[in-house]
Amino acid sequence: QVQLVESGGGLVQAGRSLTLSCAASRSIFSINTMGWYRQAPGKQRELVAGITSGRITNYADSVKGRFTISRDNAKNTVYLQMNSLKPEDTAVYYCNVRLPDGYYWGQGTQVTVSS
Repeated sequence: QVQLVESGGGLVQAGRSLTLSCAASRSIFSINTMGWYRQAPGKQRELVAGITSGRITNYADSVKGRFTISRDNAKNTVYLQMNSLKPEDTAVYYCNVRLPDGYYWGQGTQVTVSS
């Protein structure tokens, strides 16, 4: 099991940047797949970015070139650097990890981008 706590959300103007953090309650060194998802009002939750233990990354087309996912195993933390934010990036952002016994989610952090 693992507990995940996201932080770093907030209200920003379009074009600005935010960095989200996801702190895990245990070592993430052996966790292969970690990711960030988001859910906007009235929409389904969608994958934003993922990273493997080998630091292979993947991104949703809508955020490629603007968002960067990274992980710091020493700090048990996954980050999402978000640049050039757009109003359509407004959503609750969730951290996710996949363990042998299932998927785990954080409580989410709200990101609101004003135009």
